[in-house]
Amino acid sequence: MLRLGIGIAAAALVVAGTAPAQAQGVLTHHDLSAATAIIMAETAIDTCTKNGYRVSVTVVDRQGETLLQVRGDNANPHTVENSRRKAYTARTFAIPSSEFQERVKADPGRWPQTTLPGIIALAGALPIKTGSEVIGAIGVSGSPGGDKDEACAKAAMDKVADQLK
Repeated sequence: MLRLGIGIAAAALVVAGTAPAQAQGVLTHHDLSAATAIIMAETAIDTCTKNGYRVSVTVVDRQGETLLQVRGDNANPHTVENSRRKAYTARTFAIPSSEFQERVKADPGRWPQTTLPGIIALAGALPIKTGSEVIGAIGVSGSPGGDKDEACAKAAMDKVADQLK
């Protein structure tokens, strides 16, 4: 019995000794710059335009707030809101919105979040990461299919890949 008590006390000291390292008063994180968001939006719109698609692009930050939103020339009005919701979804779940769409399709009852404001199960957005840290997302809407929207978002990600390291 005494041995068990000593073991528990030793374990408590080990945990207490590591607590200050884990309980930081200041958090450190990375943020996406406005300049990088602009390059991404321009690249996505240019890529889609070259393919004949009129799109809107939204870049959201780490909290899912809109950092930049552009309605491309002659893009339909609804594409602005769809691009935002796609980006918000990719940021929220830290996965491409196409992957979220597939998960919802495979098991709709498992995803009650689809009823939350801002969430949409449509392809066309990618999370923006530096390492494994999600710092935002880019959403595109207006192409004839979410896979094409996502390809334009991927072109934007590729364009700034060296800045996200």
